[in-house]
Amino acid sequence: MVYWAKISNILHGSKPTLLMILVQITLTIVNIGYKLALNDGMPISVLVAYRFMFGAAFIVPVAFFVERKKRPKLTRRTILYGFLCGLFGGALGQNLYLKSLDLTSATYISAMTNLVPAMTFVIAICLRLERLEWNSLAGKTKVFGTLLGIAGAMLLTFYKGPQMTPWKTNINLLQTTLSQHHHHLNKGQTPNSHNLVLGSLLGIASCACYSLWLIIQAKAAEHYPCPYSITAMMTVWASIQGVVFALCTEHHDWSNWLLGWNIRLLTVVVAGILGSGMMFTLIAWTVRMRGPLFVSIFNPLLLVMVAIAGSLFLQEKLHLGMRHFDHRRAIRCVVGKRQGIEESVTINAGESSSDRHAAAATNITTKL
Repeated sequence: MVYWAKISNILHGSKPTLLMILVQITLTIVNIGYKLALNDGMPISVLVAYRFMFGAAFIVPVAFFVERKKRPKLTRRTILYGFLCGLFGGALGQNLYLKSLDLTSATYISAMTNLVPAMTFVIAICLRLERLEWNSLAGKTKVFGTLLGIAGAMLLTFYKGPQMTPWKTNINLLQTTLSQHHHHLNKGQTPNSHNLVLGSLLGIASCACYSLWLIIQAKAAEHYPCPYSITAMMTVWASIQGVVFALCTEHHDWSNWLLGWNIRLLTVVVAGILGSGMMFTLIAWTVRMRGPLFVSIFNPLLLVMVAIAGSLFLQEKLHLGMRHFDHRRAIRCVVGKRQGIEESVTINAGESSSDRHAAAATNITTKL
C-alpha cells in the first residue's frame, strides 16, 4: 500500500507536467491541420473565425452543466478578463501568428515562438507577478533559462545544420490538399507578398499576445476559479472578434466561407474542439496550479513535435537547426528595393532553381 501511495503522490505532483505535454501534442495536431487547410487555400481569418466558433459551441454547454453549481457571480471584471483572453489568446494572437507564417516561413515563426517563455518571464517581472530573486538558485536558473531560450531560438532560426534522415515514409498529406493556387506556384510563380520585416514584427507581436494571455489567464483564474467557464467566455469573445475581422477582410468572396466534407471542415472542428475547447481548459488548470511561466516553458517542445510529425506525414526534411537566413534580402526589404522574383527566405544560395520553386510553393508549411 505504501508503494502505491508513493506512485499516486508522484503522479499527482506530475499532473501539471503531463497536462502540458498533452497540450503540446494537441497543438501539434492543430498545426498539422493548419498546414493542410492553408495549403488547400483557406483564408487565414476565416480559419480562425471558424475555429473559435466550433470551440465555443463545444465548451459552452460543458461549462454550463459541469460548473453550474459552483460558478461564482459573473462580474464586469470577469467579463473583461474573458474579452482580453479572447483577444490576445484567440482572435488577435492567432491571426498575427498565421499572417506572420504566411509572410515569412513556418520555420522562422516556429523558432520565434520559443521567445514566449522569455517574454512571459520579462512581462511577469515588470507586472510584479514573478520575483527575480537573483540571490537564490531558483532566480538564477530562471534568468539563465530565459537567456538560453533566446539563444536557442536565434540558433534554430539562423543556423542550418546537416540533414538528418532517421526514418523515411511515403506519406505526404499535402498532396491530397494541393489547391489550384499552389498548383500555379509549382509551375514557377513565386509569391511576391513576402515581407520579412513585417512578418518578423507580426511574429514578435503574436508571441507578446500569447505571453499576455498567459498572464491574464492567471489573474482570471484567481478571480474566477472556473476553468471551463473562463474557457467558454474566451472562446465566445474570440469567435465574435474573429468573425468581425473575417467579415471585414473576406466579404468580397463568400465562397471562402463554404465548408464541405473536406480538410477545411476537419481542421476547424479539430482545432475548435481540441485546440480551443480542451486545450484552453487544460492551460487554465495548469496556470491556476503552477502559474503562467510554467506553462510557457513547454512551448519549445512544440517545435520538436511538429518537426517529427512533418517528417513522418509531410515528407519534410529534418535539419540540425533551420535553413540559413538571407541577411541581404532583409536589408533589401528595409531599404525598399524590389526584384522581379525574390527567392524564398529559407532557401540557401547553393540550392538549384527547381528546389527554389518547390520551396516557394510550400513556404506556408514547416520546413524543419
